[in-house]
Amino acid sequence: MAMRTIPDILTGLDRYWLKDARVHASLLAAAPPVDPDKDGLVRVDIRVEDGKVRAVAPLGTAPKCGPGVSLEGGQVWPGLVDLHTHLDKGHIWPRAENPDGTFQGAIQANVADRTAHWTAADIEARFEFGLRCSLVHGTTAIRTHLDGGGPLTERTWDVFADLRARWAGRIELQASAMSQPMHFLPGGDGPALAAVVERHKGVLGCVTYMHPDLDAALDTLFALAEAHGLGLDLHVDETADPGADSLRRIAETKIRRRFEGSVNVGHCCSLARQDDDTVQRTLDVVAKAGLSVVSLPMCNMYLQDRAGGRTPRWRGVTLLHEMKARGTAVSVSSDNCRDPFYGYGDHDLVEVYREATRILHLDRPFADWPTVVAGTPAEVMGVADRHGRIGEGRTADLILFRSRHFSELLSRPQSDRVVLRAGRPVADPLPDHRELDRLFHDAEADDGPGFCA
Repeated sequence: MAMRTIPDILTGLDRYWLKDARVHASLLAAAPPVDPDKDGLVRVDIRVEDGKVRAVAPLGTAPKCGPGVSLEGGQVWPGLVDLHTHLDKGHIWPRAENPDGTFQGAIQANVADRTAHWTAADIEARFEFGLRCSLVHGTTAIRTHLDGGGPLTERTWDVFADLRARWAGRIELQASAMSQPMHFLPGGDGPALAAVVERHKGVLGCVTYMHPDLDAALDTLFALAEAHGLGLDLHVDETADPGADSLRRIAETKIRRRFEGSVNVGHCCSLARQDDDTVQRTLDVVAKAGLSVVSLPMCNMYLQDRAGGRTPRWRGVTLLHEMKARGTAVSVSSDNCRDPFYGYGDHDLVEVYREATRILHLDRPFADWPTVVAGTPAEVMGVADRHGRIGEGRTADLILFRSRHFSELLSRPQSDRVVLRAGRPVADPLPDHRELDRLFHDAEADDGPGFCA
């Protein structure tokens, strides 16, 4: 007789114990019930009732013969939070490869594909494919940036609104406008864009990098955010150019205007290329302004410092350790998946955390770095009351791992993880990439395995 799996055991149970679990102290909503080990892990029993966590108790609290399952010391994480994605442009790689892997190559391929193919049906199919991947991997909340300009703005935001309603209760969705600085200069469509974002309860954003009138554009951007009651989420200095300093200018604008809304900034790559004095001044003003920062380690390692026939010399990521030491809220996220900006990815924040730990040295000590894909991005999104941590009274959106210690967790893809939503196992499989073949005119025909009788 085959062994019963954890989903087999938990399916149909409304009340049960997850016995002998390890949870990182930083992922708990309250103080841990026992002292953490050297890596911050606590060994506990977790009581689930009617879709909620009812107790996080010391190991041995659960009755030996009560309903539930022993995790044998395996880790339990909360549902994860993806702060910076591009679900509208995901999975276009089969028809829009990046010809040379460079940032400029990505821009050109994306613009060409967007112009030729982005109907509402096309965006919806790829967007929902990304959501299905995210669900199976254990993500519970996502902020996605949306390309726009002209008729595309209404189209992408309408698709987003439909999917947000359809996916309510499975993944909580937010959106941020993806625009250019010139939209916020005289004659630009910044006011119209801000009105669309306000209508959809989104976040206003743009790309900031070496625009000759950037300070004027930033002033207009902040003024529109103030007028419409919007937060900001900006793509900042995604370049190796040490002269790119819009991060500092954004922080100074926020301070000067006494802007009370949230301001999240992504990428900030050029900071790692600047001299120490410039870095220290920028880090200080970023902390003073209260900006939050998200690094996109896999995408930026893919794009930055790329030149044909030459090994890259730097990692393309920003200074998270130094920012965190100053009290700045820092996160890591998926960014692009299978599009010209990053040819890989599967909307898997476990992969993102694993690679970020390696790329950015988020270990030795592990400290509270697990929060970069959980509690911290939830706070930035304003959803920390329901996402990103495990605690009494919170929804039992959990990820169960066989891995006990970080050396085990970060050594494998964790494809055997069990994802719980409101205490119930997610049974959906990962979607097959072939489902999107109908969107690609040059996709190879697949008539089956090709066996002959």
